[in-house]
Amino acid sequence: MWNEEVVAGRPAWRHTASGVVFREVPGGTYRMGLSEAELAAVRAIERSGDAEDTLEPFFAAAAEAQPVREVRVEPFLIARHPLTVEQVQHRLPDYEDDYADADSSAARLEDDLDELLAALPFRLPSEAEWEYAARAGTTTLTFRGDGKPGEDQLLDDFGAEDRIAAAENAFGLAGVGSANELCADVWIPGFADAPADARPRLGDGPRVVRGGAADLYPWQGCDEWLLLLAATRYEHSQFTAVRPAAPVPPRG
Repeated sequence: MWNEEVVAGRPAWRHTASGVVFREVPGGTYRMGLSEAELAAVRAIERSGDAEDTLEPFFAAAAEAQPVREVRVEPFLIARHPLTVEQVQHRLPDYEDDYADADSSAARLEDDLDELLAALPFRLPSEAEWEYAARAGTTTLTFRGDGKPGEDQLLDDFGAEDRIAAAENAFGLAGVGSANELCADVWIPGFADAPADARPRLGDGPRVVRGGAADLYPWQGCDEWLLLLAATRYEHSQFTAVRPAAPVPPRG
């Protein structure tokens, strides 16, 4: 079911039936959530005169990604990038995507979402796993640092290997923050009483979404870059991409 191989110079696991490439994320602990240092970094960007003038909603919603807390994450697999239209069609042959420019673009599922999740032999990552994987050992606004992310950080089409490899973080994941990616957790504002072991918070209602800066491209000067931040989270309401996760397969 799984082949261990090297993809773009990094270890990877390929799911043989679907061809989806996964990276193994090492276990560890990290500080999850929107820290005061990150808020200060956003304010510093704002003072530079280089940011747009609509940051008030971001600061008003900061408590939805707080309090910052230490979370322990066990090793797991997560897809190198969100599932593409072609990869979704492997499970749902009749799937069509009105939001994608090509079959190699990240798929945005709406009416077909539940059907895909039922058909996949994988699971959704918890949002604690997602943020840990997105940060890839960093504590900054994005894995690239505390600078304002530019449109050059967006990656929504995964048909060119050189572009994918150039966009990877330290864990070998590409396009992090570009598409809006669904997590396993039900939406709960804030992290009060959230588990410290990366389990998803389950229940009824909409799920948590992370990322989504490419879904508003071309940017219109409304601070869409904030969706690239590792800690940005919001409530799922419509179409979404899926970056599946799985247990680490046994070796040998």
